[in-house]
Amino acid sequence: MRQGKEFIGVPGRAAETWRSSQGGATLTFEPTNSGGSRRDARGFIVVAVLWILAALSALVLIYLTYVTNTAVVVAGSTDRIQIEALVTAAVELTVYQLSNVAEDIRPTSGTFNARVGTGKLDVTFRSEAARIDLNAAPKSLLAGLMIGLGASPSDAAGYADRILAWRAPTEAADDDPENSFYRASGAPYIPRHAPFPQTDELWLVRGIPPAVLERMLPFVTVFSNLASINIVDAAPQIVAALPGMTPGLLQQVLVQRSDPTLDPRSLLGLTGDTEAATLAGAKAYRISIVVETGTARQGTAEVVILLLESGDQPYRVLSWRNGADGGAEPQKAGSR
Repeated sequence: MRQGKEFIGVPGRAAETWRSSQGGATLTFEPTNSGGSRRDARGFIVVAVLWILAALSALVLIYLTYVTNTAVVVAGSTDRIQIEALVTAAVELTVYQLSNVAEDIRPTSGTFNARVGTGKLDVTFRSEAARIDLNAAPKSLLAGLMIGLGASPSDAAGYADRILAWRAPTEAADDDPENSFYRASGAPYIPRHAPFPQTDELWLVRGIPPAVLERMLPFVTVFSNLASINIVDAAPQIVAALPGMTPGLLQQVLVQRSDPTLDPRSLLGLTGDTEAATLAGAKAYRISIVVETGTARQGTAEVVILLLESGDQPYRVLSWRNGADGGAEPQKAGSR
């Protein structure tokens, strides 16, 4: 019988009490789930340790990624610095070869290769006289180039007039017909009426189809200061632009100039135009450079320089394009 006996249970306490009302004796019993609590505590510790290990692993991965990316950046920067140094070396070596020769026998074109430390250089240089100067060429030469590039003779003559009008000075101001043409076409500018500072400004000349302009750019310059072109070094498309040049005569010129035993002066006799064709070179040279570092990384550049006859510096950089520029604006430019 359970009369006179009292069971006291206190929730949340670690003990249970059973008391008898007759004898007043009190018995205390320990809870029977103490082993489960210890197991829960050990499980919590294991989970905490696993979380800490996971966090440490993540930190290690982040650090390794940082170190790897830093190494890649440093290696890339080192290669870029080496490429820039090799390109500069190529320019200096070209200037050395040209400036150590008397002007009257100075080559108008050439190639060479060299080693600088662990790097390699492949260099081609050519006088800017091999190109048609936008600021000096006559209308016949400009029109002849565009005819050779696909324009009709009548259209080419009009396109050449637009180029001449762009560079020609004027005192007519608002009354200038070329200025009126640009305003009527909706252009937010008028012609410069001064020399082209760079060939890319040709894109601003109105009235010439973009396809013709794009084909012209590889064959023109603003650095030769010559109205004529060097018939020995000029590209076939430029030789074809000479007044009176026919396909048969062009082929004859190309064959003869490829023969190193022939006197180049005979080429002038073939053209019959000593004003548009010349054997002389310009003081400006275009240098095409391919370099390779010791890690086999390659770089390219195209640099136009002007040889100086006096002063502290033997040359001046007129234009500098790295291979990654993709024909963008020149990195460096200088006045002639």
